[in-house]
Amino acid sequence: MSEAPALRYFFCRLIPPRPDFARTMSPEERALMREHGAHWMKHMEAGRVIVFGPVADSAGDWGLGVVRGPDIGAIESLRNGDPVMRVPGFRYEISPMHAAVTPI
Repeated sequence: MSEAPALRYFFCRLIPPRPDFARTMSPEERALMREHGAHWMKHMEAGRVIVFGPVADSAGDWGLGVVRGPDIGAIESLRNGDPVMRVPGFRYEISPMHAAVTPI
């Protein structure tokens, strides 16, 4: 019987199409962000997401996620399923973490 691969942690940063996006969303963009939240909540409920949410930054707000999976390919797959990836201008930066201290 083989062991399941060890899970690694990844820091994900969602950069919106404009720095003031959080304050100037159109109704369509607001609906897209609800879909985006539902996408990541589904993965949180499945145990793949540790935390996610918007970050207030004086240079422009952005989204944070700490996600776990066996490799970066698995995280890229989750990213690719995010509804915001259908819209030009959004982009993700994904960085593997050297270590993560968690309560679980």
